[in-house]
Amino acid sequence: MSAKRPLIGIPADRRLLGPQAYHLAAEKYVTAALDAAGAIPVIVPALGQELQYEGLLDSLHGLLFMGSPSNVEPHHYDGEPSDAGTLHDPHRDETTLPLIPRAVAAGVPVLGICRGFQEINVAFGGTLWQKLHEVPGHLDHREPKGEPIERQYAPAHAVTLAPGGLLQRLAGGADSLQVNSLHGQGVRELGTGLSIEARASDGVIEAFRVTAARRFALAVQWHPEWRVMDNAFSMALFAAFGAACRERM
Repeated sequence: MSAKRPLIGIPADRRLLGPQAYHLAAEKYVTAALDAAGAIPVIVPALGQELQYEGLLDSLHGLLFMGSPSNVEPHHYDGEPSDAGTLHDPHRDETTLPLIPRAVAAGVPVLGICRGFQEINVAFGGTLWQKLHEVPGHLDHREPKGEPIERQYAPAHAVTLAPGGLLQRLAGGADSLQVNSLHGQGVRELGTGLSIEARASDGVIEAFRVTAARRFALAVQWHPEWRVMDNAFSMALFAAFGAACRERM
């Protein structure tokens, strides 16, 4: 392997800390890109079209769309208005939603996690359940709030892998995986051109890939970045993403 590392962009959340705005990325995603994907992580500010997408994509070898406490604003998928107090990040939406299809079309490897999974679905025309736990027949996929963080990120349920899919290959042919679960929203209608890679026992889509993508373009609802180096499958997932980024480099 070359000593030179690919650059993986991580689009940031935009938050007000006091009177000033900051562009932030959780350290677990940064270290997963560094340690498990073998890349140099680069935080991409949530500046929307000011970033000049084409130039940005020419400079990066991959994009990691991370999870976040905020939700995609429902007007992007013709959803009902959110409940009062729901955390949104319109600057991130304005950055990621136009960037995702451009990245895939340009052959930039893409990995989406949790909010990033939902962003990719919306970017390709899909819709979301805003309160999955209130939908009849679905499990409560939220983490046990108030518990220690190790308990919140502990394995919560199994997902069934699509036969012959990318995730099944990365899992060494296994039919299922145990994953953590920390999401209140979920895919309602799958976006155009996306193929299901995993489902939970209640039928909720837990992973998909962009079917016609030239390079790696996958998204998962769970959090493989959490203690990634302690989980063989999570390491394999990030390694495959990193390998695609090195190929582009």
